Amino acid sequence: MPPLVKIRSERDQMSAIERRIADFILENAHLLRDYSSQQLASALGISQSSVVKFSQKFGFKGYPDLKYSIGEAIARNGNGQPQPRDGGDSAAQDAYARLQDDLRRSKAAAEEETRLLNPREHIEPIVELIDRAGKVFVCGLGDDGLFAREFAMRLSLLGLLTVHHADPILMMANLSAARPGDVLLMFSEFGRLPELSQISRQFQACEGKVISITRHTANALRAHADAALVISAHDPAPHVAQLLYRSSLQSLLDFLFVLLCQANPDRHRQLNINLERIQHLLES
Repeated sequence: MPPLVKIRSERDQMSAIERRIADFILENAHLLRDYSSQQLASALGISQSSVVKFSQKFGFKGYPDLKYSIGEAIARNGNGQPQPRDGGDSAAQDAYARLQDDLRRSKAAAEEETRLLNPREHIEPIVELIDRAGKVFVCGLGDDGLFAREFAMRLSLLGLLTVHHADPILMMANLSAARPGDVLLMFSEFGRLPELSQISRQFQACEGKVISITRHTANALRAHADAALVISAHDPAPHVAQLLYRSSLQSLLDFLFVLLCQANPDRHRQLNINLERIQHLLES
């Protein structure tokens, strides 16, 4: 796992001093090559040994190895400055192209981080839970509800009996139909809404399995879920961070859907049948 991804993924479990070091590194990764361990310690008002211990915590011999690894990762991901453009483009055109390219690279980086945070050994048991479920309950509010609704539709096309609600009260009422082995997919970007946590606990009381889909942060919904999918989306600009979250979430859900298609030939056949029926309906 790339060092910046690992640091970001473990930030919530760090001590206060470790978080200060992590935040500085994450926010100034491009400038890290200009800092010695002593300079970094002085900038943060901490001891040099704290910087060394932080580096060793992530498997490096010391700070120089950590700095080198981060520099390599940045170079490998193509995060350098844009190259000058020929043809006499105006400053406005350069800014337009730079903005477009920056967003594209940010999306690619967020999707790659999300992929690394959801390794095969985590994804495959989730695919198995969903494939074997008698019923799949799907819930999400607000923007999360849009992704929940679309994914519920895709599960239905695979022949899975799906119960979807964007209203927590209606979802709570439907829990009376939950049985052991059923699955609840709970979409919540920040995982802090108490009503969603209450639904999850009630579902688990029915011996169902809860799968949370949240940002890669410490949150109540993720902490109490039986399995978790996590999304990486970080940017100083809140509106860009939101776009990165949506892009990374959609990419992860697309891959999960493809895995479900491949895991069970019967579901794949049912998908083709349903798609053909829909096409006939649209053409009639």
